[in-house]
Amino acid sequence: MIRLLQAALQWLFLRLEALFNAAFGVALNPLYHLGAISFFLFWVIAATGLYLYAFFETGVAGAYASVESITHGQWYLGGILRSTHRYASDAFVVTMLLHMVRYFAFNRYRSFRWFSWVTGVALIWLVYVSGINGYMLPWDKLAQFVIVATFEWLDWLPSFGGTLMRNFIYPSSVNDRFFSLLAFMHIGIPLLVLLLMWIHVQRVPKAATTPPRPMVIGILLTLLVMSLIVPVLSQGGATDLSVAVTTLKLDWFYLPLFPLLNEQNLGWIWGGVLGFTGLITVLPWLPPWRQRKAVGEFHLTIAGEPKVVNVRAGETLLDAGLRDGLSLPYECRNGGCGVCLCTVVHGSVDHGLYQRAALSDEMRDQGKTLMCCATPLSDLEIEVEQIAARSVSEAREYLGRVETIERLSPQVILLRLSLPAGESIAFTAGQYINFVLDDGQRRAFSFANPPQTQALIELHVRLIPGGRFTSHVFHALKVGDSLRFEGPHGHFVLQPGTAPIIFVAGATGFAPIKSIVEDAFLRGIERPMWLYWGVREPADLYMKELAEAWQRAHPDFHFVPVLSEASPGDAWSGRRGLVHEAILQDFPDLAGHEVYVCGSARMVESAIPAFLAQGLSDDACFSDAFLPAR
Repeated sequence: MIRLLQAALQWLFLRLEALFNAAFGVALNPLYHLGAISFFLFWVIAATGLYLYAFFETGVAGAYASVESITHGQWYLGGILRSTHRYASDAFVVTMLLHMVRYFAFNRYRSFRWFSWVTGVALIWLVYVSGINGYMLPWDKLAQFVIVATFEWLDWLPSFGGTLMRNFIYPSSVNDRFFSLLAFMHIGIPLLVLLLMWIHVQRVPKAATTPPRPMVIGILLTLLVMSLIVPVLSQGGATDLSVAVTTLKLDWFYLPLFPLLNEQNLGWIWGGVLGFTGLITVLPWLPPWRQRKAVGEFHLTIAGEPKVVNVRAGETLLDAGLRDGLSLPYECRNGGCGVCLCTVVHGSVDHGLYQRAALSDEMRDQGKTLMCCATPLSDLEIEVEQIAARSVSEAREYLGRVETIERLSPQVILLRLSLPAGESIAFTAGQYINFVLDDGQRRAFSFANPPQTQALIELHVRLIPGGRFTSHVFHALKVGDSLRFEGPHGHFVLQPGTAPIIFVAGATGFAPIKSIVEDAFLRGIERPMWLYWGVREPADLYMKELAEAWQRAHPDFHFVPVLSEASPGDAWSGRRGLVHEAILQDFPDLAGHEVYVCGSARMVESAIPAFLAQGLSDDACFSDAFLPAR
């Protein structure tokens, strides 16, 4: 039964994730940020709650009037914040439950993950208790219903035996001390929630607790719009314990059980709630257990990295590396972006669940896997092209000074860096550097200048929506600023030989190819060359004039720009469609050619199998999956 339920949920989540990837992009897929969104919503709830509490009267006589004053007397702030507080609380429940269901669907709650699962169960109930407690404070008819129903439910327990409801027989029985207790609980329980949230993420390596900035802005705007269109108001006037509450609009996110409290046996409800809670708490230890070929720990070796990482059975390669302090490349951590792609040199893995756009069957056949989804079935050795954990002998660290910041197009900046006097970086055309961020994460960018002109390092930076580093370059970086980087890295370099060359560039994949082409010209290489540059629209051909100048100056060099989304207003008379399809049309037989492909992982994934099917030799195809640098 559990397996069938998980299979159905896996099918649903994978298709929803693919849909959101297409709609928002992998970086802004909300299903990949449910934990971080929950953290952010908690802070929204806390901030709005503190403001409301500053104007709230914690007494029976003044509670309802103070809430009404906040709501209507200062609707422009207090009223909006009351609604925001409510809607953020509802969203908090939704994101937490989705987060939990998703981890259940992908079977990420067993073995060493039991701690995060059990603390997550406790978190959800603490959030529910805090939310239900919050509905008691406005002292309106809804508060009356929630208080009476809650204490009737608690009174069923033998330890109370009906003593609680005596406090609500007469209106005079409820005093200010009771109200102070309710207010204290609404502060104390969220503090426990915050503490447990912090404990909950301690065993998750590099757990994200803040969603991307565009997502933050979108959440705040959504909450604001909802607060303006459907403001939250008190219901039915002030509490009157002498009159029963008959009609209400319930919050079905926090109060779904409350209608049952008036209709069903309270013992059955207690049994159902406690039974369900106990069941989901012990799920990590219940069958069906996944069969494994081995148990215990496996050893992970990364080519070029002397450190051997211990990987627990069922732990992803990425989590193991991050837990051991390695700076591995990753972004979504859910098999959607392809940033953590690696090659399995020795050993075997369970590839896990992922989006086919990030890892095709052809890539799997070539030994590729995604570190964020793959779990070991034996000891492993892998190669990671974009790995930042390099030994000092392979790459040095440098401090570059920003000399020029030139906008080549609305989405691309030409960045030139200089090194301190007497320093230089020895690299091969086509290699890249890693910028080192404050927290140790790396962002990779290819050299766009040839090695012969090292006075300034030239880089092409494309703006990634919500990108941490690229947003800094576009909006905050200034001439004279310093940037720390290490390098060189990479093996996407021109191979010796005499075969004709076809370069395939996608967007800013033009940068390393520019370095290779200019290096070839300076070295006097006279092999026939074709450059196919595929972009969406004319503005993306940010150095079209330079490529055309190469074509005029070198008879053996040919330049073919290709637009995939040209509009009638562009007046474009050149090639249209996908760039690799243009090459397939022009070269019916690719035997005897060398092809160098640099672009997005999706472009590389589509192009290489097609080239191989058209006669290109395996050892004559070279690629660099140009991953978004965020």
